[in-house]
Amino acid sequence: MAKKILITGASGGFGKLTVLTLLQKGHQVAAAMRDAERRNKSIASELSMAGAIIVSIDVTSNESVANGVQDAMNRLHGLDIVINNAGIGVHGMQEFFTVEDYQKLFDINLFGVQRVNRAVIPYFRQKQDGLILYTSSCLGRVALPFYGLYQSTKWALEAMAENYRLELSGFGIENCIVEPGGYPTAFAENLVHPSDKSQEQYYGDFANAPAQSLQGFMSFLQANPQQNPQKVADIFAEIIDKPKGERPFRTAVDFIGMGELIQKYNEHLEQITTGLLTNFGSQGLLKVKI
Repeated sequence: MAKKILITGASGGFGKLTVLTLLQKGHQVAAAMRDAERRNKSIASELSMAGAIIVSIDVTSNESVANGVQDAMNRLHGLDIVINNAGIGVHGMQEFFTVEDYQKLFDINLFGVQRVNRAVIPYFRQKQDGLILYTSSCLGRVALPFYGLYQSTKWALEAMAENYRLELSGFGIENCIVEPGGYPTAFAENLVHPSDKSQEQYYGDFANAPAQSLQGFMSFLQANPQQNPQKVADIFAEIIDKPKGERPFRTAVDFIGMGELIQKYNEHLEQITTGLLTNFGSQGLLKVKI
């Protein structure tokens, strides 16, 4: 059954691929992005030609999110699903990122999601139905060096989704997380680097480690074509097509060594979560109202 879907961060990477994949499956899609009339004009045109509705949303602005979500709902004549995909990555020594760097990234990767959710949840709650999807990361589950700020935002995002899952299940609203590994997308090309390297001299040769690590990882991705970003878009489509109540809460999508391990971790945490909630008599919150 065709769904009415809004996805943020549709101008590139997983977002663009997901829009095209969902359109091919017959869904109605509102593709949200910044600067659709300027910087992202060509992408907006491509997605529009494919059948998407283009809406303008800057997830760092309360007003932009409220207006953009309403625009999408008006033009779709309703809404069934929102995919919180807008995000940005970083790479570098954690100490070198300033507080302002942290605030900027959290404003996009976490607070932006909260803005979108607050705009759509009242509608979903009123109709007692809806699906909220989150683009997290395998790095939202484990820590690797030089991604500290990004990981902080994604770990926080995972906690946000955990709570929404429990607090909204009784209103028929489902929440699901997709956790991609590293992929050769424009996301990697747009990584934010630290603003203050004044302490770099005290790291000695280790100060070169972030750049060497990133270069090595990008070469590794090029040598492993099975890490195809289309597979992430396909997972979003698969989750959407599953019946309500049968969708997995977390899905790791990685084919170069992280995915299988993260999925085992997720399964173990699910057991722990179920046990804790059962002990508190709240296990019913894990099941979405059908």
